[in-house]
Amino acid sequence: MTESQVSGAPAPEEIRFRPGVWQRVLPLLPMTMGLGFDVFLRVVSPVPRPAFDVRFYSLCIVLVLTLVVASSFFGITLTPSAARVHGLRRRTIPWASVQSVRVEQVMGGRVVALYEAGGCRTRLRAPFTGFLQQDRRFEEKFHVIGQWWLAHRGTDWVPVPPPGSGTPTRR
Repeated sequence: MTESQVSGAPAPEEIRFRPGVWQRVLPLLPMTMGLGFDVFLRVVSPVPRPAFDVRFYSLCIVLVLTLVVASSFFGITLTPSAARVHGLRRRTIPWASVQSVRVEQVMGGRVVALYEAGGCRTRLRAPFTGFLQQDRRFEEKFHVIGQWWLAHRGTDWVPVPPPGSGTPTRR
């Protein structure tokens, strides 16, 4: 339940969910630790190593910062007419075409997925939760998305059976 529903204030026009700061930084931690370890070995190792290349490390730092900033644009925006999914490409999914909102297990974590009438499944980049990337409000965010879909899918919405699930024929 959102704060506006509890306080009696008017419902917001849009709701945006994005990955948290730690959810954006932790996947890049192994690369940065590897670079730090390489710098450490260059400083303390008695074995001669190739020359220290400042350009390579500068490029790695810029790459890490770019990935952290770019991943902050991922997520979902809930509007009264559609769900705008922000990823590598932006998609707009009308609520009338969404058939269900589910939680799926992916590589030890959980993500929210939208199932459309045409059989298309869209896994959302946020909210998600998993090992070392916990989102304490994951269940609440999932329920907000589901309630938003139920409230905005329209009165003329009808469930569409999944492809290949037609009525069995009798012989």
